This record gives sequence, structure tokens and C-alpha cells, in this order.
Amino acid sequence: MASYVLIIACVILLCVLAEKFSDKFGMPALILFMFIGMLFGSDGIFKIPFDNFVLAENICAIALLFIMFYGGFNTNWPVARKVAGKSIVLSTAGVVVTAVITAFLCYFVLHISLIESFLIGAVLSSTDAASVFAILRKKKLALIDGTDSVLEVESGSNDPVSYMLTVIALGFMSAGQSGNVAITVIQQVLFGVIIGVLLAKLVILVLIKTKLVSEGLDTIFIIAAVLGCFGINSLLGGNTYLSIYLFGIIAGNSKIQNKQNLIPFFDGVTSLAQISIFFLIGILSFPHLMPAIMPKALAIVIFLTIIARPVAVFGLMLPFKCSARQCLLVSWAGLRGASSVVFAITAVAQDISIKQDLYHIVFMVSLFSVSIQGTLLPAVARKLGMVDEKSDVRKTFNDYQEETALQLMRMHIPAGHSWENKKIRDVNMPTGSLAVMIKRGNETVITKGDTEIFGGDDIILSVPPYEPSGQDQLEERSISKTGPWCDKAIGELDIPEDMLIAMIVRDDETVIPDGKTVLRENDTVVMYRQA
Repeated sequence: MASYVLIIACVILLCVLAEKFSDKFGMPALILFMFIGMLFGSDGIFKIPFDNFVLAENICAIALLFIMFYGGFNTNWPVARKVAGKSIVLSTAGVVVTAVITAFLCYFVLHISLIESFLIGAVLSSTDAASVFAILRKKKLALIDGTDSVLEVESGSNDPVSYMLTVIALGFMSAGQSGNVAITVIQQVLFGVIIGVLLAKLVILVLIKTKLVSEGLDTIFIIAAVLGCFGINSLLGGNTYLSIYLFGIIAGNSKIQNKQNLIPFFDGVTSLAQISIFFLIGILSFPHLMPAIMPKALAIVIFLTIIARPVAVFGLMLPFKCSARQCLLVSWAGLRGASSVVFAITAVAQDISIKQDLYHIVFMVSLFSVSIQGTLLPAVARKLGMVDEKSDVRKTFNDYQEETALQLMRMHIPAGHSWENKKIRDVNMPTGSLAVMIKRGNETVITKGDTEIFGGDDIILSVPPYEPSGQDQLEERSISKTGPWCDKAIGELDIPEDMLIAMIVRDDETVIPDGKTVLRENDTVVMYRQA
């Protein structure tokens, strides 16, 4: 037992070091994780025999589950909403078109049986979220025309369709259940959507409206919810990956407490999941078998990269009036990786006869795709003029925070205030704050220690940004022109007794309000609710 634990520790340590030095090797870290697995495998240096596809399927399914959840949870939906239409079309119809074209090319060119050609097309039809996210964030690759958001939403949401096609192909191969295809599709989509949405709403309700989850246990509660989503879908026949992605999107864009602490936790969990998947992919492989299937794998990579993916992308994105260069980049960014190999493992783990060496074919395709396409993706983006040097790709994720240490707050000093007629150096400023200037009518006064404060002054303070402790219950509300609070004083509002309007964000200023403060259009009101 101790030796196995030591091996696992060494593997994780090697993968952590590989992540650190991936830039020096000139390839994505995920490929290095795969090579580490190959070193430990039957044909590697350590020659650990491992060919248990059933166990690998179970481990990879759980790992992919957390990758899918975090992909949704960390997606900034207000940013992604602008490109949601084209992204969803790519992640649904695009997956089907890619699978069908790949299947026909395998059938007519490589002379693989039609059903196995369809299975190959199905498992390779989705782009890999882990690879796309890793490259975009590692290279800080912000793209124009919302292309980074298109790739993030597409790669995060297309696994459910690929999985569904894989299940349909396996159904044909195991029992020839052609009449159940429509039922399978309806069942997977219907239960997947219902379970994902209801579970997300339940989790949000528990975390916001109740005290059932003790402080510090919210991460464990969400882990339990993710695993519960997997179990319920497995029992009812829902699409687990569709369900978990919807769960992540809804929960990640809600007002649940402590979100900024949840995100780095699940970022770490996802990193461990990626290490686990790519290491298992490597250790399951037998490199001595690869030369025999390399010609087929290369042909399929060419089918996908040069024909199937571009046809799907151009055919579906041009109606959205996307530019040719955007279509070219999205076509090139169709990386195959973890999800494709996981679905191949799922197929091999079934008790059905597959003549082709499906696992090693998909392994080689994914290896070529991530290593070549992934490595060249930044260069291709720059060559096509698609890189936005003035933006930050992290803005498309929920963990983005502006790189600033301070923000401005306006503090109004009414007549009779305890600070009136006192000097700046004689008043107790909020901790960490600094008086920058005073707005006095139409005059701006740059403050010094001996600057005197008058009634009616507005003091502009530079203050550290607020960092929630996890116990505060803060809510934000944007004031729209047609909303009931617009152009009304705070004292006129009908708000619950346990709620206090703590501050107003107006343009670039933070306003500390009183009962006479009038709310304006586009104000962001920060409300504190008593726990």
C-alpha cells in the first residue's frame, strides 16, 4: 500500500514540475502529463502493467465531471451571453456535422466499417475544454470579436453531444437498437436539463437562504452536489455532462457567498483531474502498438483538421456574419484531447467487439492535435490578426479581478458632522484609506494634513478593495431606467428592515449613501442583509 501511495505522490510531483516547465519545452503541459504516464506504463521505464479500462473509465468519468463543472462555474455568463448563439450552434450542430463527415471519410477512404467509423467520429467530434482553457489562460490569449468566449463556451458545452453520439453508436454495436435513438436523445436531453437546473437552484437556495451549511464546508457541499448530479443522471438516464455543465453555469453566475474562495479551490481540483486523466491516458497506452495505427491516426487528424472541422465551422458561423479569419481560427482551435480519449475508454470498457484499435487511434489523434494544433494556436491567432493585445482573456472567467490595489470612495460631510471644521490629520480615517482630494462646490482641493474640512464637502478617499470574509451577506442590484428604484431617494424605498444599502457604485466612484441620496440609472447598489 505504501509503495502505491509513494508512486502516486511522485506522479503528482512530476506533473506539477511539468506544468512549471512546460513553456521551456514548447508544448502544452497536458502533453507532458501524458508522456509521464507513458514512462510509468508497460512499455515505459517503470513498466507498471495497467490495462483495466473499466477502472480507468470510472476514474476518468469523475475527473471529467469536475472539469465540466468548473468550465461552467468559472464562465462569466454576462460576457459569454453575447456569443452564446454561435457557441451553442457549434457545440450541438457543429459536433454532429463533424462526427458525420469524419465517419464518412473513415468509411470511404480508410475502409473502416460504417458503424465503427461512426463511433470514431462520435468520440472525436468534441473539442477539449481542458486543453482550450489551459492554452488560452497560460498564453493570456485574448481574442477579438469575442472569439475567446466562443471557444470557451463551445469547448465547455460540446462534450454532452459527443457523449450522446458515443452512446448511440455503442447502442447500435451492442444490440442494433436503431429504434431507440430518438428515445435515447430525448431522455438524455430532458433529464440532463431538468436535473442540472433543479440541482443548481437547490444548491443556490441552500447556500443563500439557509444556514444548513457551516462556514468552510461549502466546498464539500458542492462536491457532494456534483457527485449527486452524476448519480441521479446515471440512474435516470440523463446526460451527465450536459447536466453538470448547466449546474456549473447557473451556480457560478449566482450570488452564492464565498464564490471567490470556491473558484481557486475548484481550480485546484480541476488541475488534479486533468493530471489524473492525462496520466491514465499515458499509462494505458502501449507505444509498441502505435506504429501500426499511425497512418490511420494521421489520416483522421487530417480529416478533422482540414476538412470536417472547417466545414462545420464555416457552414455554421458564416450565417452569423463571422469573418473568414475568425472561422479559420475557430477551426484551428478545435483541439481533441481528454474528453475524446475518455469517451474512447468508455467504448473499450464495454463488452462489445471493436475490430479497430479505437483507444490508440484516438490517443494518437489527441496527441497530434494538442501537441501540434495546441502549440501553434498562439502563432496562428497572431498570424490571422485575431489577438486583442489591449484586453485580458481572464475577463471571460468568473475569477477575474482588476489588477488594482485601491479604489476611490466618495464620503459626503454634511453640516454638523463630527469632522466639520477639523483638519485632515485630526480625523480618524477608515483603516487603510487616504484622503486624495475634496470636492467643494465647483472647486477641487488637493488635500494635505492641515487641510480643513467644511460642511458640505465631498472627500474622495483612496481605499483598499473590499474582500468578503465569507460571513457577510452582500447583494448587488443594478438600477435600470425602468426599474422601481430609479430617480428615488433611499428614504422613499420600501426595503426590508434587515437590509441596509451600504454603498453605491456610480461610474468610477463609490458613494456612501444616506436617506436623501437619489439612485440614478446605471448605479450599482450594494446591499447588506443581516445574517
